[in-house]
Amino acid sequence: MKERTSVTNPLCQGLARYMAPEQLAILQQARIGIAGAGGLGSNAALMLTRSGVEHLTLVDDDVVDASNLNRQQYWPRHVGRCKVDALHEILLELNPRMMVDSRKMRITSASLPGLLPLCPIWVEALDNPEDKSLFVESALLAGHRVASASGMGGFGGAPMGRRRLGNLVLVGDFTTDILMAPPLAPRVTEAAALLADAVLEMLLGGPHMPETAL
Repeated sequence: MKERTSVTNPLCQGLARYMAPEQLAILQQARIGIAGAGGLGSNAALMLTRSGVEHLTLVDDDVVDASNLNRQQYWPRHVGRCKVDALHEILLELNPRMMVDSRKMRITSASLPGLLPLCPIWVEALDNPEDKSLFVESALLAGHRVASASGMGGFGGAPMGRRRLGNLVLVGDFTTDILMAPPLAPRVTEAAALLADAVLEMLLGGPHMPETAL
């Protein structure tokens, strides 16, 4: 965990032009967890940071591979490095005030009880369907709010949207299996943007979203 600094950078100055002080205060004090630092998680983390969030917990046990560079927020210089460490570095470059808790660990039923209480809101950005289900179900049962994605592979295809069920917001096209369609930057980034937007709405409020049966 990096110690907080009083540095004012261009990002903070720019945000003050678009958001009320009370909105910025909410965003700066919020604690958001991101489970998975791949295509969804790395892009969502950058978007939340650009939007004024300053406390993030990043959880992933993987390293950056060359095959990740087509859609994830990493550069060739990061290949071989732990994803959470590389992403931590990028976030601090964007906003030196960031408080980033980077955890290189696998999410399991044994690790979740100690992990979930760190943040009241979590972005589920995992790849494995079983891991996704375990995380979402555990987080909801523990009373957390969760933004999760389903369906973002290929190109073109069904329009993306979001569904809300209580504390869960699902985004994506809800049909595309990335095992059948390649994960490409445009739709992966679109889904990540919807995840980040769902978190902002949880924090700041917004247009009413009717409950949708899944």
